[in-house]
Amino acid sequence: MSTVAGKRIAAALCMAALAPTTWAHGVTGGDAAYLQSISGLHVFPLMYLGAKHMVTGYDHLLFLAGVIFFLYRLKDVALYATLFAIGHSATLLLGVLAGIRANAYIVDAIIGLSVVYKALENIGAFRRMGVVIDTRVAVLTFGFAHGFGLSTKLQDFNLSSEGLAGNILSFNIGVELGQVLALALILLALQLWRRSGSFLRGAWLTNLAIMAAGFTLFGYQLAGYLTSLT
Repeated sequence: MSTVAGKRIAAALCMAALAPTTWAHGVTGGDAAYLQSISGLHVFPLMYLGAKHMVTGYDHLLFLAGVIFFLYRLKDVALYATLFAIGHSATLLLGVLAGIRANAYIVDAIIGLSVVYKALENIGAFRRMGVVIDTRVAVLTFGFAHGFGLSTKLQDFNLSSEGLAGNILSFNIGVELGQVLALALILLALQLWRRSGSFLRGAWLTNLAIMAAGFTLFGYQLAGYLTSLT
């Protein structure tokens, strides 16, 4: 792969990293209206909405891109994707079905920090500080935060109790299917880029952009929380 093509992939990842954070993580517009209008079990529409949420959620995509950025073996990608899915699924289902609530701004601020954490790890910041973090535990823990963040959004809706468990489970299955698709596309782009000589040179810049997006998301949510107190 040419250096020029590698730079194009890096630019695409940077643009995604700096995309408007207000688009991340939420369920809005027609999708929100649909969720509040249905009653009874709607398996496939909810699976579609879950998949759509994942492949258009910049916070999820940035974190996952950071997680697999330097993973070269498929079994390692599968391991970390599974840990994230377990965490995400657990808090999404429990949050909605058990009515466990938290301040959405605080949860989303933590999600922003998850993106910052992974970018810092990728550029070796923790290693230089002598800080040892079990990445597997970190990915699982932040998976809990990402799932809980979505559950707080869904709990804001007036969802029908009829078929709720099946619908939320279907939504979650869609989220995981969307994650598989998103991971496959990100991994393909990374694999192509890694074949060029520009990968290591562009990796630093790309992770800095991912970190900047994480800090932006964190700051936006923190500002929203402070504003809500007034």
